[in-house]
Amino acid sequence: MSALGRTWRKRFDERGLRWLFAVFFLALAMPAALLVAQAYSQLKWEALRTTQLAAEELAARIDAQLKTAIAGEDARPFGDYSFLVVTGDAAANFVQRSPLSAFPVASGVPGVLGYFQLDAAGKLTTPLLPGPEVAPASYGIGAVEQTARAARVAELRGVLAQNHLVRAGRDEVAAAPALADKPTLGNLGGGIAPQRAAAPAAQPPVAATSTAAPADAQSAFDQLAAGAVSKARVANAAGAAEEKRENSNLPERQPRTDTKDSGRRTRVEQALAPEPKVVAAEREPAAAQPKGELDIRTFASEIDPLELGLLDTGHLVLFRNVWRDGQRYIQGALIDRAAFLASTIEVPYRASGVGGVTDLTVAHQGRALTVVTARGAQSNYASTPRELAGTVLHRSRLSPPFGDLEITFAVNVLPRAPGATLLVWVSVTLAVVLIGGFLLMYRFAVGQLRLARQQQDFVSAVSHELKTPLTSIRMYGEMLKAGWADEAKKQTYYDYIQSESERLSRLIDNVLQLARLTRSSQRIDPKSALVTELLDLVRSKVVTQVERAGFELRVRNDLRAEATVVVDADCFAQIFINLVDNALKFSVGADIKVVELGCRREPDGSLLFTVRDFGPGVPKAQMKKIFELFYRAENELTRETVGTGIGLALVRQLANAMDARIDVRNCAPGAEFRLQIPAL
Repeated sequence: MSALGRTWRKRFDERGLRWLFAVFFLALAMPAALLVAQAYSQLKWEALRTTQLAAEELAARIDAQLKTAIAGEDARPFGDYSFLVVTGDAAANFVQRSPLSAFPVASGVPGVLGYFQLDAAGKLTTPLLPGPEVAPASYGIGAVEQTARAARVAELRGVLAQNHLVRAGRDEVAAAPALADKPTLGNLGGGIAPQRAAAPAAQPPVAATSTAAPADAQSAFDQLAAGAVSKARVANAAGAAEEKRENSNLPERQPRTDTKDSGRRTRVEQALAPEPKVVAAEREPAAAQPKGELDIRTFASEIDPLELGLLDTGHLVLFRNVWRDGQRYIQGALIDRAAFLASTIEVPYRASGVGGVTDLTVAHQGRALTVVTARGAQSNYASTPRELAGTVLHRSRLSPPFGDLEITFAVNVLPRAPGATLLVWVSVTLAVVLIGGFLLMYRFAVGQLRLARQQQDFVSAVSHELKTPLTSIRMYGEMLKAGWADEAKKQTYYDYIQSESERLSRLIDNVLQLARLTRSSQRIDPKSALVTELLDLVRSKVVTQVERAGFELRVRNDLRAEATVVVDADCFAQIFINLVDNALKFSVGADIKVVELGCRREPDGSLLFTVRDFGPGVPKAQMKKIFELFYRAENELTRETVGTGIGLALVRQLANAMDARIDVRNCAPGAEFRLQIPAL
């Protein structure tokens, strides 16, 4: 087969091998990628479901906490909304401050600014301050605290008036109690005798604790309960409410229905309540005295569950209807919305794992009240797939009276599923194994193809190297045998026959030596030898070859003292014969026809033997390749030098067998091959 045909077959073989490996790689990589993608998708949905369950649990926990707080508020008796409540046996006539009179305000519902009560006459009272008939100081309220309480009462009244739930401050009417004898209602188990005393003595005036509400005040709370919280709708209801009150002295009792929560129903309680005791002669206004005597009365009250309203000012109001003696009262608490949402919803949200991966929205009747985004600990979380960003994980309404509040959890980032890290490592390992394995297999296959081609080239080169000198030897031998050469030419023919015979011997020795090293049958016999003796041995073996090629052989020993190395003398000589032969072949056209043999000591104590020529040198890209078996720097179609490509490969193998190291470097001009041997 021609060299051109071999080149085309080389290109076709390597290209076909690449396509074959590419097909096999895709056949394995695509199913593996699909399996990994499916596993990742499953983990993604598992993480989504896990987060969804966590959001549901958090919503349920928030709702349970609010239900507990509301249960306590629902259970408060009617009398707690007054400044004084009866304690113990009614006959003892013992009263004390209501638990709602504490200041700062303490409540199971976060954010409560204060409690209030609106009676049937539109009078607003609060447990923060007593009426004018009772001195605050007699119940441990100092002047500074009284001022703070009065400011809070004014704030409550202002917010309620601003939302049209009570009359504004400029329309207030003094709310002094009517000083008249009041009959005591009998207890269900027996009456309680009325007890009289003198009217309270004069006391310093205190902040007003009541204000007359507009005639439509209770109707406004009805509208608030129905969800119509705008001022316009409350104002429109005023006319109808006023007309209804003119036609009836008592408000109409509306039946209580609560379809949202069957557990919260209207309840009936029997409670004791204190009222000021006055006499007819004391009907003139009097100032408060330290502790006036009170009538203790028993009332039967019908109390509705609490309801929630959102005011135009942004406040929340909890209120309930109470029916007593045919009169309707409204009792409730004004709540700071921001403090309420922060304490009941945002704090548990931030403290939970859901707070790091979801965005929280709190809405009232579809209107967003607050939006809280996930905290920024992104390093602990996986990136969110685009199709899942903003996905609503859970949406739920709270239990009454917070049924109009809705909390929504939406995806911000997804947490890492428990098996995500393992899947990543499995994917990376699988990718490395597939890619690395196919690359190694491909390189091995390409190496085998190239080795096969190099062996073919070697056979061709050996055939050429053997055929050419044998033909010349045969031709000159026949000419000498036929007597066609005169005496002058006979010597030339004899020299040529001897030179070609030596070249054939070197070629055969190299092939045999390579075969022995390949089969590991080469026997290395290292012995101690003097450097000068080794250099003389090499000189005697190559001098004739160098001189016949028209070159000069120079030997330079830079050692200051005689040195000894441990080598196999035959292997050492074979290495230098091949190096000198290589120098002669590649520096034929050099201007300086010299081959130098040298020896010097390295800083680490080792001995460095060199062979230098003054030819073109070795291309940098080929410095490592020239020691490979069957490698030739020139193209087989255009090469001009003779050789088989095994000389330098044999040099490296022989050097390794003697624990030596061979390399090459370019000089200016030429190249220097260096054999480094450890010294004794």
